[in-house]
Amino acid sequence: MGVAARTSTPSGMGVTVGVVGYPHDVSSELAERTALRRRLLGRPRTAQEKLWGWLGPAIVTVIGGIMRFWQLGRPHQLIFDETYYVKQGWAMTLFGYEMKPTSAVDQAKSADSLFTMGHATQGVWGTEADFVVHPPLGKWLIGGGERLFGIDSSFGWRFAVALVGTLAIYLVGRAAWHLFRSPVLATLASLLLCFEGAEFVMSRTGILDVMVMFFALAAFVALLADRDRSRRILADKVAAMKAAGTWTGQRAPWLGLRPWRWVAGVMIGLDCGVKWSGGYFLVVFGLMSVWWDLGARRAVGTRHWVGATFLKDALFAMVAMVPTAVVVYLATWIGWFRSTDAYDRTWASLNPADGKPGLSPTSSTFAWLPDSLRSLWQYHIQMYDAAVGITSPHDYMSNPWSWMLQTRPTSFFYEGSNRGQAGCTVAQCSKAITSLGTPLIWWAGTIALAVLLFQWLLHRDWRAAAILGGIAAGWLPWFTYQQRTIFTFYSVAFSPYVVLGVVFVCGLVLGSRSASRARRRVGTIAVGVFTTAAVAMFIFFWPIYTAQLIPYSHWQWRMWFPSWI
Repeated sequence: MGVAARTSTPSGMGVTVGVVGYPHDVSSELAERTALRRRLLGRPRTAQEKLWGWLGPAIVTVIGGIMRFWQLGRPHQLIFDETYYVKQGWAMTLFGYEMKPTSAVDQAKSADSLFTMGHATQGVWGTEADFVVHPPLGKWLIGGGERLFGIDSSFGWRFAVALVGTLAIYLVGRAAWHLFRSPVLATLASLLLCFEGAEFVMSRTGILDVMVMFFALAAFVALLADRDRSRRILADKVAAMKAAGTWTGQRAPWLGLRPWRWVAGVMIGLDCGVKWSGGYFLVVFGLMSVWWDLGARRAVGTRHWVGATFLKDALFAMVAMVPTAVVVYLATWIGWFRSTDAYDRTWASLNPADGKPGLSPTSSTFAWLPDSLRSLWQYHIQMYDAAVGITSPHDYMSNPWSWMLQTRPTSFFYEGSNRGQAGCTVAQCSKAITSLGTPLIWWAGTIALAVLLFQWLLHRDWRAAAILGGIAAGWLPWFTYQQRTIFTFYSVAFSPYVVLGVVFVCGLVLGSRSASRARRRVGTIAVGVFTTAAVAMFIFFWPIYTAQLIPYSHWQWRMWFPSWI
């Protein structure tokens, strides 16, 4: 082993500390570390900037939480797809799996009425397990809110979605901080998502899609945190090797276990446990994270940076994220595994493996699996076939091409009344809940797509690529289901990345730190006007987001946009 040596030098000179034979100049290492960190991560931020990078989004999140939880129980009746998920959530808490309503009860209106009246345990459930097309986690979470506040509480039906919808406001601010390192832009991102109409409505409706958005966003933030952490480690290790004289560019340092990647794997597993569409985020985010590693190793001067990234980053990323996501996903089925009566739970015992090749649960490919997993595989085949087979026409179905412009919003609830009915004081009144994204934000997001593509392809801006990756993972897969019945509100899964795209453009409008004071003043005014207009538009649509009783003519004014476009 080497012998540590310490040499004192006059003030201002470096202090050499290291192992005999490998002198280590601390001051040169610090200088090299600073230079590498700046190259990999940009300008270091001040303590005040870091504080407001946390505090700004947190303040907006509190405001958003108040908005989302205010009168959350209105209307006290199941709306739109709550007829499925609220009832299934309660069944999860009672049985551990979904149950069919009893045949003596109409599976829609009568069962909904029993839930509305608080009689959810009186004649609702039969004895047969229900077949469903989505994994159980989202319904477990909805059921948790119902267990906390009681099944007769419509506040409890929607508590879980309101909670994750609120937390997403904070997460998008953290994502913006990692992307732009600006407390102003981090706070702006949280503010825009706070006042994004589709995210708001979905955060107040007991269905699954806002949960898909939340867990994918959590994984995105975790990978951004991993990017910052791994680049700091890489800069420090390379600086130490250079100071010790051992850096030749050949040895690529290992960056450790990278805990944020494991967190991302857990979040993606939970995302898939709500809906399978979370799997697209696993593919896109996993590749994106490895691409960042390629850039980092190349930037520090690693000679064989492609091979080094593959051996020391990509393989470990796959291990950290893919198996973790699979294990977590399977864990969300715990109620199904623990039961004996859940749908298809004993299928394998009645259908032994026949040894034939293929992907059938009875094939030799899966013959080695326990019966429980073979049964689950059969269930998943049926789930997929049923999901892609949903082709019945619907009044509010839409094509993914229209989602960025929000031209076909989904009506979740509508109730009309005449003078003297339900508090109506004019000739006709309306109460509505419409999943309509704040048009100005989505229109600006459509423009931002072109800017992001330009910045990525021509300027190689990694931030633009990351945002586009989130939009692609949540949006593009739906183009392969042109015959399926799909709705605009599915776009909530990628709404945070649309917001981040708008914030990216706002950052360009604000100008860089080196821009003139006049230039930055004009940019600040422009961004301020846009933000104020977006908030004002949200306020304009507030009555049809929250089922407020308004004159029918006022409802028509607010519906001019979707009907006219």
